[in-house]
Amino acid sequence: MTRSVGVVVPAYRPDSERLADYVSALRSHLSPATVRIELDAPRPGVLDRLADLPATVNTVDTRRGKGAAITAGFEAIADDVDVLAFADADGSTPAASFASVVKSVAGGDADLAVGSRRHPASDVASHQTFARRRLGDGFAWMARRLLDVHLYDYQCGAKALTTEAWRAVRPHIYEAGFAWDIELIAVAGALGERIAEVPVRWEDRPGSTVSPVDTSYRLARALFSSRHRARLIREDRLHTFIESTRDHEPALVERLGEALDTSE
Repeated sequence: MTRSVGVVVPAYRPDSERLADYVSALRSHLSPATVRIELDAPRPGVLDRLADLPATVNTVDTRRGKGAAITAGFEAIADDVDVLAFADADGSTPAASFASVVKSVAGGDADLAVGSRRHPASDVASHQTFARRRLGDGFAWMARRLLDVHLYDYQCGAKALTTEAWRAVRPHIYEAGFAWDIELIAVAGALGERIAEVPVRWEDRPGSTVSPVDTSYRLARALFSSRHRARLIREDRLHTFIESTRDHEPALVERLGEALDTSE
């Protein structure tokens, strides 16, 4: 049986021409059942330039964060496809390489496939700045030591998972921003999902809206919270006790649902 694929592209202030080309390439290499662009705080004229794309464009006036945008997109299409995937709007992972990430799940080899820029078999066509590269390397080193899932790369914007795996992990996801990836991997590992790290071709795209210092600080904090979430799932006594002393925080899907109810 061929598994149907749905692709979500989270976008904030994207280069509309590059995004349009990327969506067309995704269509060509993957033939997905649906492509959904989650567009935050669109600038004037962007929607007109994206109007003819073979994709659904969902716009939100504010910036939700990468994780919130992906989650909203997954929730919108999960009932219609077998495999959910997301790719960053800048196309840093070319469509042909992204297809190899999706194939790992669609072919039944993994429940969650993680694209990897730092895998020894990856092909890095152009690098980030020295500072971003060193911060990223330091984060990956720390993540391998704090999390139970040991990968070369946790933050590459190319991942895919089965709809069943998404339904299992979604109640345990709390991060709305760039740390969403970390929590997804940590929770999936704690739930026993099969995780595959897939080397990709990667091309750095200038013009990132992400502050490397601020984001690195947030990611470092998220490592500890993601480790905590994973240990709760595994019923670790210490982390269960710690959780019992805290106020309950709604999961991300619950918060998104509440926001939607409020806006209606």
